[in-house]
Amino acid sequence: MKQSQFKKGIFYATAGSLWWGILGTVFFKHISSLGALEVTIHRLIWTCLILFISTLVFKKFYVFKKILKQKKNLIILFLTSILIFLNWGTWIYAISVNKIIDASYGYFIFPILNVFLGYIFLKEEINAQRKLAIFAVIISSLYLLFNLESFPWIGFLVAFFWGFYNLLRKKINVDTDVGLFIESLYILPISLVIWYFIYKSGHNNFTIDEPINILLLFLGGVMTVIPLFLFIKGLEKTTMATSGLIFFVTPTSQFLLGFFYFNEPFTMNKLISFIIIWIAVFIYLKDLYEKNL
Repeated sequence: MKQSQFKKGIFYATAGSLWWGILGTVFFKHISSLGALEVTIHRLIWTCLILFISTLVFKKFYVFKKILKQKKNLIILFLTSILIFLNWGTWIYAISVNKIIDASYGYFIFPILNVFLGYIFLKEEINAQRKLAIFAVIISSLYLLFNLESFPWIGFLVAFFWGFYNLLRKKINVDTDVGLFIESLYILPISLVIWYFIYKSGHNNFTIDEPINILLLFLGGVMTVIPLFLFIKGLEKTTMATSGLIFFVTPTSQFLLGFFYFNEPFTMNKLISFIIIWIAVFIYLKDLYEKNL
């Protein structure tokens, strides 16, 4: 791998992670006042449209047509479409109710949860360091269970939906963007029906009387697709270890924003659990780096 390409990969992956962690968090926090459900369905609708255009522009419809002929892939993409919709909805809800720190907890444990799911469902081997990281996550979770008022339910749901989403996507070899396009197509009819009922109830914020809301809800799709493309581009030009290290920029940014900028409450119990999680993350990243030297 050329050094210049590797550096470009680091730039792209970092830009994507920072976009998710900072710009994405601030943007969706700003528009969450429009309603978590409406923001989620518009995020999906406009993501679907943007990916349709990108599939045309990058001439990937041959990939799209190929997937349509693969029954197994279509079934799995249907399941992942539900999981990603739930993940997006849970994350936007977390932002709307001032639970950004709890959501960041989910993204901190997600890569380690991936290792555990791979071990359970894909029979992937794990070494002692990764077992120790998984054990630390379990200890952190049990500690919080004994302090239910501090338990980050939202974070666990985010990690659960995203973890099983990745587990299922590992079972098929599908381009990330085309796969996401098909997933969004599955949920599109449901999203349109939900939007119709929101409109009929009179709680619709997507209206010509408020053109700024139309723009903001459309940008929800843009704010989804751009960091996705940046991170994929970075992944193509670097290694799994490098992109894995860079990924943690996202939950770190979310945590710092939640604590310092949005002034979310952070109890001593949560601090202790986060310290345990950060130790688990350090063990995981050290192992990831050593395995990919």
